[in-house]
Amino acid sequence: MKKILVANRGEIAMRVLRTAKKMGIKTVAVFSEADRNAPHVFFADEAVCIGPPPSNQSYLLGDKIIEICKELNVDGIHPGYGFLSENANFAELAEKNNIVFIGPKSHAIRVMGNKLAAKETVKNYDIPMVPGIDEAITDVKIAIKIAKKIGFPILIKAAAGGGGKGMRVVEKESEIEEQMKRAISEATSSFGDGSVFIEKYITSPRHLEIQVLADSHGNILHFFERECSIQRRHQKVIEEAPSSVLTDELRERMGKAAVNVARSCDYISAGTVEFLLDENHNFYFLEMNTRLQVEHPVTEFITGIDLVEQQIRIARGEAISFSQDDLKIKGHALELRVYAEDSLNDFSPSIGTLTKYQIPKGENIRVDDGFREGMEIPIYYDPMLSKLITYGKDREEAIQLMIKAIDNYIIEGVETTLQFGKFVCEHEAFNSGNFDTHFVKNYYNLDVLKKQHEVEANIAASIALQIYKEEQKRIKIPMLK
Repeated sequence: MKKILVANRGEIAMRVLRTAKKMGIKTVAVFSEADRNAPHVFFADEAVCIGPPPSNQSYLLGDKIIEICKELNVDGIHPGYGFLSENANFAELAEKNNIVFIGPKSHAIRVMGNKLAAKETVKNYDIPMVPGIDEAITDVKIAIKIAKKIGFPILIKAAAGGGGKGMRVVEKESEIEEQMKRAISEATSSFGDGSVFIEKYITSPRHLEIQVLADSHGNILHFFERECSIQRRHQKVIEEAPSSVLTDELRERMGKAAVNVARSCDYISAGTVEFLLDENHNFYFLEMNTRLQVEHPVTEFITGIDLVEQQIRIARGEAISFSQDDLKIKGHALELRVYAEDSLNDFSPSIGTLTKYQIPKGENIRVDDGFREGMEIPIYYDPMLSKLITYGKDREEAIQLMIKAIDNYIIEGVETTLQFGKFVCEHEAFNSGNFDTHFVKNYYNLDVLKKQHEVEANIAASIALQIYKEEQKRIKIPMLK
């Protein structure tokens, strides 16, 4: 493989380009008119404008990307994540044109891209599942019957969904009809597929995922877990590796389950198997993401393995050069997704120009980004500016380094999630490891923050008053004669 096209933008494009260059592979970038001055355009050996800013007129044009590959004699396509990364038709199109898709085969993408199909595929491997029904449903009466059987609350989920879209929590019978209609409507508009199914809603879940890597020689390895429970709107904001709650025995069982999920669909390349962990530490299969994950750097830190390099080697037909026993957890890593969002206004997008942009630097601090000072934040794409990753010999050291890195990360012109990240890292629940996916709802809503500030203000006032009284006792005012 002598030349790779990166079919993506932003920080993930830069991430893949760096590894390809390190391996001595020529690179091609594609970009929309909105990204004409983006760093990945200048970092690649060649760059081609693919169309106007909207993604459906640029980054989602699979046919056009294939034509560019053929014109420039490209051997392989790395899709990154998002856009075409989990598009089975695009992977198949690359295969038909003798261009290596640096990821899984189209069959695996297609099977794991539908949650119902995925459950059907893995059921022969004794993978724990959340109680519910494993088929699409539209009849409200049947839905009520199922809900009564498994018990409220329930979760209505889009079969083709992801990112929290087409997902509704239902607390009681009277809400089922309305919430089903909403879930079906959102699933149809988001994925072109209105199929939904029902699961028992795990009330205090933790979201954990296992990184896997598989080659074409039958080797499948897991790279331990990532904790992804700090989320807003069902989307991750802070991830870490390893999790603070897994025992070695539970980690091994989850790792084996993840390997079996990959085996069930003849998986090749890097992928992630996602699980829910309940309050009793029972784990349940959620889905498989058939691509590189946003949070892969924390796994790279604790294992010392470049996952993008492994993807490329596997795509070239090479066997994984190490075994499961060679992989060990060393230290702890933390990642904060730095979004251009107003975290005090329900994480709403913040659009503007980066009038000031300075990244933190230092040992064990890594910033994966795709922006520079003076650039505008486009409204057309995901609002993530960068990923801030820190590493320490233990969890406490990684957290303290993250707080320091946040303080030294200067971004002006847009609101970001930096201060939210600092809030999490300084919060007792996070530091103790006693948290779940409801962290934002429980600790970071405006009412809670307002009450917290009022309590802190009252405490500060009381302390000031006490100090004043003590000072007055010590001050002796001379008597006038």
